[in-house]
Amino acid sequence: MENTDKKLTESLENYLETIAMLKRENTIARVKDISKELDVKNSSVNIALNVLADKGLVIHEKYGYVDLTEAGQKIADDIQHKEDVLVRFFTEILGVDNEIALKDACRMEHTISDETLAKLIFYIGKIEREQIKKKKK
Repeated sequence: MENTDKKLTESLENYLETIAMLKRENTIARVKDISKELDVKNSSVNIALNVLADKGLVIHEKYGYVDLTEAGQKIADDIQHKEDVLVRFFTEILGVDNEIALKDACRMEHTISDETLAKLIFYIGKIEREQIKKKKK
């Protein structure tokens, strides 16, 4: 039964993001890999996976691989997109060190509104267009 009507916690979003990242890098995600990446116990991963499975966001068989449903993948992609935009803004526009930008973006990606994100994307594009104009002169 799918129950995705309520906003996910930052922790659950981190699980989705981690599963997506592990699948990109290793083609599979396992409980032990998620546990290692998030620095939590296997039992904590299993609890989170059960919650995410109840919401229709992951497919997980006990002691098996973990996969994202289409809805889970969409959420993970949205989170990654937010992080990418924030990191780009921090590093390219503000000149923040990449490591600091990644840490800040990871915290902010869970709370930034769609409106603010859209304005950041627009602002980045505006700066890029201005830079292109200057290069053409």
